[in-house]
Formats: sequence, C-alpha cells, structure tokens
Amino acid sequence: MISVSEAWDIVSLASNTACAAACTIGAIWLARRPSSWRKQRIAGILALLTTALWAGVLAALGTESLGTAAAESIRNLSWLALLNALFAGGVDRESAQRVRFVFASLVFAELLQCAVLAASGPLNSGASFAEAALRVSALLHMLVAIGSLVLLHNLYIGASQQDRSGTRWVALSLSALWVFELNFYVVTWFTGYFPGQIAELRGLIVGIAFVPLAMALGADVRRLRFQASRHVAFRSLSLLLIGGYLLAMAGVARLLSALDADGARLAQVGFLVAVLTVAALWLPSTRFRAWLKVTVQKHLFSHRYDYRAEWLRLADTIGRGTEEGDGLHLRIPKALADITESPSAALFLIDADGTLTLAESWRWPTLIDEAQALPSEITSFMASQDFVIALDEWRAGKSAAGETELLPAWLDGDSTAWAIVPLRHFDRLQGAVLLGRPLIDRQLDWEDFDLLTVVGRQLASYLSEQAGQRALMEAARFDEFNRRMAFVLHDIKNLASQLSLLSHNAQRHAENPAFRADMVKTLGTSTDKLNALIHRLGRYGTGREAKVGDVDLTALVREVGTRFDLSDRVELAGLEECIVRGDREGLEQALVHLIQNAIEASPDGVPVCVSMKCEGRRALIDIVDVGEGMDAAFIRDKLYAPFVSSKQGGFGIGALEARELVRAMGGRLQVQSRVGLGTRFTIELPTSGSSAQPDDIFTQEAA
Repeated sequence: MISVSEAWDIVSLASNTACAAACTIGAIWLARRPSSWRKQRIAGILALLTTALWAGVLAALGTESLGTAAAESIRNLSWLALLNALFAGGVDRESAQRVRFVFASLVFAELLQCAVLAASGPLNSGASFAEAALRVSALLHMLVAIGSLVLLHNLYIGASQQDRSGTRWVALSLSALWVFELNFYVVTWFTGYFPGQIAELRGLIVGIAFVPLAMALGADVRRLRFQASRHVAFRSLSLLLIGGYLLAMAGVARLLSALDADGARLAQVGFLVAVLTVAALWLPSTRFRAWLKVTVQKHLFSHRYDYRAEWLRLADTIGRGTEEGDGLHLRIPKALADITESPSAALFLIDADGTLTLAESWRWPTLIDEAQALPSEITSFMASQDFVIALDEWRAGKSAAGETELLPAWLDGDSTAWAIVPLRHFDRLQGAVLLGRPLIDRQLDWEDFDLLTVVGRQLASYLSEQAGQRALMEAARFDEFNRRMAFVLHDIKNLASQLSLLSHNAQRHAENPAFRADMVKTLGTSTDKLNALIHRLGRYGTGREAKVGDVDLTALVREVGTRFDLSDRVELAGLEECIVRGDREGLEQALVHLIQNAIEASPDGVPVCVSMKCEGRRALIDIVDVGEGMDAAFIRDKLYAPFVSSKQGGFGIGALEARELVRAMGGRLQVQSRVGLGTRFTIELPTSGSSAQPDDIFTQEAA
C-alpha cells in the first residue's frame, strides 16, 4: 500500500514533469508564431525554456538539491529579463532608465542567495548553519519577489491606455508567479524548512500561470476578456461567504480551546447551538438570497440584467407553462415577475369599453376581492404612451402624467403594488401587468424601463395572436351554427308542407269525422314542433335596435316572476316602486334568459331568488342561484362565448344575448360566482331622470 509521503512524491513528479512539458510546448509554439521577433518575444521564449529546465531538474533531484537551486536562480533571472524587456517596450525611455537600478539590485540579490546556498553545501557546518543559510536564501527570494511585484505594478500603471490591454495578461501571469513564490518563501523563512505539500505543487502552479503569458506574447489579446457569468459570480460570492464563515468558526474554536476544560466544553456546545440556529434561519432565507443577488448585480456588473438568460427564461415560461397552470393569462404575469424578482403579479386585460379589468393573478389571492379594474386615469395614460409606471412616483405626484388623482386603497402607499407594465401591440393597448414589490425594495431605473417595455411588447403580441385565434374559432362556430340553421329550416319546410296538404284535403273531407280527428292530431303535433323551434330560435337575438323609454321595473319583475310560479322555483324579494330607463321587451327577454339559466343550474327543489332595489341614479336587479358556480377562467373565456355551454345540449347564447340587450339600453351586467357556492347576476340600469354616462364600464367580477 502506498504511504502518504510516497503519494506526495508521485504528485510532485507528475506536477513538475507536466510543467516542464507545458513550458517546452509553449516555447515552441511561441517560436513558430508568425509575429515579429521583438525583445519581449525572445525574452518570453527564454523564460519558458529556463522554467522548463527548472521543472525538469526539480522533478529529478528534488527541492533541496543545489542543482535545483541553481536552476531556480537561472529561471528567476530569465523572468527578470522578461520584465526588463517589457519595460523597454511598454513605457517611455525615461521611466525605463529610472528602474534600471532596481533591476540591478534584484539581479544582485538573486545571485547573492545563489552564492549563499553554494557556500553552505561544501562547508557542511551542521544543521543550524544549514537552517540559517536557508532562512537567508528565503529572505533574499522574498526581496526579489517583492521587488518584482512593485516593478509589475509600475509597468501596468505606466503603460499607455493602448498598450495596457496587451500588457494586462503578461502582468497577470508574472504577478501570479511572484505572489506564489513570495508565499512559498515566507512559509520557508518562518518554519526553517521547505513546506512539503506546497513544494510538491510548485510545478503545477507555475505551469498554469505561464499559459496567459505565452498567449499574450504570441497572439493579439488586446480584445480578450474573461468575465464570469452572473450565475458563476453569485455562486463564487456565496462560496467566499461560506469560506469566511468557516474561517471565523475556526478562529472562534481556537479561542474557545484556550479556556479550561469544563468552560471550553460548555462554550463550544453553546456556540454550536447558536450557530446552527442562525444558519437555519439565515441561509434558506429568500430575502437573504435576494439581497445577495442584488448586491452582486450592483457591484460586479455594469448591467443589472443578464439579457440572454432573461430572454431564454421568458421563452421557456411562455412556451412551456408553469407549475401553477398552462394558461397564457397566468404565464404572462409570472414571466414579468421573474424578471424583477417580484413575489406576485396580476394581469389586466382591456375590455370592450376600454377598461383594464382583472383577468388573472399570480400568487396574489387578495387582489381578486380588492381590485376589479385599474383606474381610468392610468388606463388613459398607458393607452397614449408606451411607458412603465412606477407607482412610488405616481403616489408622490412625480409621474410622467403630471397632476393625477388619488389612487384607490389597493394601489395606495400601504399597498404592495410596485409597478405597472403596459402591454401594447402596434400602438394599441392590449392589457397591463401589475407587479408586486420585490423582497429587496429598490427604485426602478432606466434599465428596468427599457427591458420591461420590450418584454411588454412581446407579451402583447402573444395576447394579440391568441385573440386572433379565438376570432377564427368563433367564426368557425358561426359557420357550424349556419349549418345547424339549415336543418332547422328544413324542419320548418316539412311542417309547412304538412299544413299545406292538410289545408288542401280539408276542403274535400271536412265532413268526415275520422279526417277531422286526424286533422286535430296533426295540428297539435305540428304546433308542438313549431313551438319548440320558435323557443329555440327565440333564444338567439335578432339584432333589433333597443326602444329605450320609462319602464315600471317592479311590475315587469312581477310579470316575469309569474311565468315560473307553477314550478315554485322563483322567489321575489325587495320589490319597491322603481321607474328605470330601458327597453321593456329587451329587459324582459334578458330576465327570462338569466332566470331560466339560474333554474337549470340549481338543484331540484331549490328556488332562485330575484330581488331589486333602487339606489339614487341606478336600479339593481339580482338573480341568485346556489348551483355549482363558475371559476374565473370560465367567466373570462367561456361565459359570453357563443356556442359554449355548461349544459347538455345548450347553445351558449343566452348569457351573451342578455349582456348585449342590457348594454343596448345603457345598462351593464355583472357576475359574481364561486365554485360550489353559486352565482349572482346583477343587472344595473339608470333610473328615470338620469342617463347612462358614455364611459359606463361593463365589468366581470369573480369573487
């Protein structure tokens, strides 16, 4: 079995051999490059070859050999020669002359330490003398390393802006070499012997550090940039914090060990409990991760966002859906919330009256009960300008819209609402997304505005495409309806033919009792068929104009209610004298539609409640059932869509026709529904003496 020391010997041999091979290959590659033979190039090839020689001797003879020390001195002198060549070609003549004395001093120190080691070998004056000689040699090596680092600093600072981009990589490589050598000999000076594990890895470190040097001398690296991605930077900073935490723990543990046995044990246990408690509360914290990410983006990158990563995530969210659901209306607010690290978001869509009404919310359950539509002032502003609204500025009266009215409570200062992003497609407002305030609060800046505006346009195109697809599907459904009407007309034609034949035969067989009995039966059957057809056709509007006038609403509600008295399925409540402005025939038809739908949705034996009340300039009629109810998605997408019905055999036009009839007379229809609890339809009409305002809003509420 291989011992630990033998394993480290193998590591040393492999490390130094690899360094020798890499430096040799680098020198050959640099010599074969088609670039001009400048002093820096010649000095670089020499430095690579002498470093390869040192690594080979180190692999063969070990760290403590005089041959290794001599090879190392030759290597260091070649590094100084390269540094001198860089000064000669990278700074002005006066600056190069000022550092000649420093170079001479460093060369003298390198030769002196070599002489010290050479003298210590033949004398063989004991271990104490050898240790003293090693300390002196280490001290001289430290002086050479420090002086070289100072020269490298002056080389980079003194280079012109044009030459600095090419000097950067050479300075980085030589700095890494001298920093490693400085630390190696500092440890040697403190301990009095070469540090074993560090010495075994010298070849590997030197070989890696020479890679950028060879590249800089043999190729144009002025435009070469290495930049960590945001993901790598975030992980690296996390590792640094963890490393600092571990070092702090090690230091505290060392301090605790200085106490007496019982006190140390007690302190260690108490400290461990405290550390575990803090780590359990702090490290998994979403707020801590958000703070760390904001800090990294603010101090390590010139831009807040990684645009490539954000665009890929946007495409993935829109294209593949989310864990919460696959609906586009849910994916849109989530996509924008992911960009700004918002914990919640909501989508508002423009309706037929130009109002932005709530369509879907993502992780914002309270918004359904608090907000149904954005203020008209905000809607008008976004309709005219493609501008992201920072609500903090809007509340402070510093918005681009100038003087504005007070915001509603759910958008006011205590609200978590942070920003509103317009969704515009071809200069037409399709909707808007309300974003919640991020965990780490900050002000929106130009980069937020630009990115959110572009993403809003892209998302608006998806909404427009979806609307176009739905329009095509609706047109296909109307085509299907026309085909169905052809069959209905065919049935009417057949009935008309039967009645025509019956009328013709009645002139000849009217006195025949058997014929009369058959005629009565045929007439009854035809009448039933015609009534059934008329009932079906009567459910679909004829597109006539509304005849608006004063209507006794109380009398009308009582009259409609009496039609359903026989089934005991309708209860009337709150009837009071009330005159409204509307179309009596259209209002009657709308009430019949809504009451019939409520009865069909309710369980057997459970009545439907119809109530009304007058409130100043408006009258309200409520039709309430305790059926299965509807969810928000059904209300938004299917309730008023033609030919979509939750009932078996239904055509799905009753609710649509009721809404259009109420709108035509200047009213509006609202719906509130909860799955498993029931539904409330509310018809709102202006009372006599008042008129509907042009900007009356039709709203859909899903409470």
